[in-house]
Amino acid sequence: MARIDKMKLKAKGIMLDLDGTIVDSREAYKEAARIAFLTLGQKAPNPQTFLEIPRRLEQSKPVADIISGNVTNFLDVYLKTFYSITNKKTKPLPNVQVALRNLSQQAKLALITMRFVPKLQIIRELEQFSLESYFKYIVTALEIHKPKPSPEALIKIVRALDVDICDCVIVGDSVIDVRAGKAAGTKTVAVLSGLFSYDELSSEQPDLILDNVTKLPDYVDSAS
Repeated sequence: MARIDKMKLKAKGIMLDLDGTIVDSREAYKEAARIAFLTLGQKAPNPQTFLEIPRRLEQSKPVADIISGNVTNFLDVYLKTFYSITNKKTKPLPNVQVALRNLSQQAKLALITMRFVPKLQIIRELEQFSLESYFKYIVTALEIHKPKPSPEALIKIVRALDVDICDCVIVGDSVIDVRAGKAAGTKTVAVLSGLFSYDELSSEQPDLILDNVTKLPDYVDSAS
């Protein structure tokens, strides 16, 4: 059920975030934190705080109050571990394949992720879930100079898809996804399947807030 009055979004291109939007990455985040604390001999905080680390990193907020000791060393281990285990620890969100199939019949799909990994690694992860064929273009953090909320990645995708920015939608679970979409001039859809709450997402005033991406096909029309 939409958390904003039902509307139809005209779209020729749909840009989808990966973590929290297409795949559930919570176990990967938790395992990366556990291993980082263990590797550096630090006492781990309450495991419930583990998901606060990626939330803050996404927003470029400090994590020193969570991590005791050298934050730089911790994040080096944490991020390397996360990138190395995503192919084993992530899983597709329920019914996402059906949603992507339907969306791909309505618009050109692209995937955008701020993971600092080669594109091939993302493709292989998607192949495990039989999702790779739905995306015409993929962008990772290695291919851009400025991460979201900069619109750089979105503009790169729009050029690759050969569509107008005003005919595109960005879909993500983060406040950063909404900000990037607004900076680029796309329509914005926030989903509640990731790390951010309804109140946090609604404060960014996206065009639409949905429980998850499986609801999106009901709200998209091909742009004329």
